[in-house]
Amino acid sequence: MRFLIAAAAIPMIAFASPAAAGDPAAGQRVFNQCRACHQVGEDARHTVGPQLNGMFGRQAGEVEGYNFSAAFDDIDKVWDEENFAEYIRNPREVTPGTRMVFAGLRNDQQIADLTAYLMQFNEDGTTD
Repeated sequence: MRFLIAAAAIPMIAFASPAAAGDPAAGQRVFNQCRACHQVGEDARHTVGPQLNGMFGRQAGEVEGYNFSAAFDDIDKVWDEENFAEYIRNPREVTPGTRMVFAGLRNDQQIADLTAYLMQFNEDGTTD
């Protein structure tokens, strides 16, 4: 009986949304790795990298006032939880030629937590 219950739970785990499993408070701690180059919040501005307010649902490589590397010129991608998770694991492999020097996150829980944290920020930097 235990085997059947465990087997039934596997598909639910496999299809769980990363943000649904993510903890925004833990994601804020993960974001500390990103702070050297990125900002979020009402006073966020571009630094080495673009500000990340309202990132999910936005076209990759398009933020007013930020000059992206040529690696983003031909990318037709709208950021969502799935492609962000793939990207943040290894940005240089996913987008060859990017100026982003971050080696990537390999821990699934950290990625889910970071996603949950970033999803809180609207385009104007406010949170819901």
